[in-house]
Amino acid sequence: MSGPEPHAKDAPAAKSLQDGGTIEPVREILWGSSAGVRKYETAEEVPPEMRKLVVKLLVVQADTEFASIQQHRPWLDRAPTLEDRWIESRIIADEARHGLQACRILRDFGEEGQKHIDELLQKREGEHKLDAFNMKFDRWSDVGAFTCFVDRVGVYQLRAFQECSYGPLARAMPLMLSEEQLHLNFGSSVLRRMVQDGPKYSGTKEEAQAAVMKWYPRALDMFGHSNSDTSRRAIEYGLKRWTNEEARRRYIEEVSTLVSSIGLELPRPEFDRHVL
Repeated sequence: MSGPEPHAKDAPAAKSLQDGGTIEPVREILWGSSAGVRKYETAEEVPPEMRKLVVKLLVVQADTEFASIQQHRPWLDRAPTLEDRWIESRIIADEARHGLQACRILRDFGEEGQKHIDELLQKREGEHKLDAFNMKFDRWSDVGAFTCFVDRVGVYQLRAFQECSYGPLARAMPLMLSEEQLHLNFGSSVLRRMVQDGPKYSGTKEEAQAAVMKWYPRALDMFGHSNSDTSRRAIEYGLKRWTNEEARRRYIEEVSTLVSSIGLELPRPEFDRHVL
């Protein structure tokens, strides 16, 4: 599938997106083999192979959102402070809205989409696609490390969809990204308070460090295989902006600085990895 080169006026916008920035919504596809062509606005317009990939990406997205609700829910009444409990309720509400948003887009794909929605709504704990979402939060440090590391991967995935070639998906990104920022800030704050205040807050620095070792490898796995053909096709179709390995490298650079500022240490990127 081929298309004309991006219009000159769109070139700065494409560069801004590659740098992780934001721009005003545009109607043209900004990268991939159809760059410069009008975005796909309905499921019927999407070519068959691209259609399969859009559905696959939406199912994984919705699955992570609903799984996260199951993980956070027990801590609504167990979080150490009233403010923490309020934020937990906000996170659960956000994840529910994000999962339902993905399902609304899936509905555009008719019976196929509805079949996936029905399956998603029946999933129980331990039945989800990604390892990180089948793990329980045994301690408060798990809540902090999960939101700091795993939710941050989610933000990278959402950024990769910004202004993608499927219009309904692209338009869902701005609100989802703004809501996810609360989760990231909360996670790093929990770990920082554990390091600085210890038992006066909840837990210890040692517990926080153990949680880093537990969740950081699972977060890196979430980016997928380094040489994934699926990620290359997603870029070709204009759906995602980075390969798995490129996104993972950007992520590692960001969290290395963050974790050091908290007073904790990251393991090597290869430590306890299941997906390479």
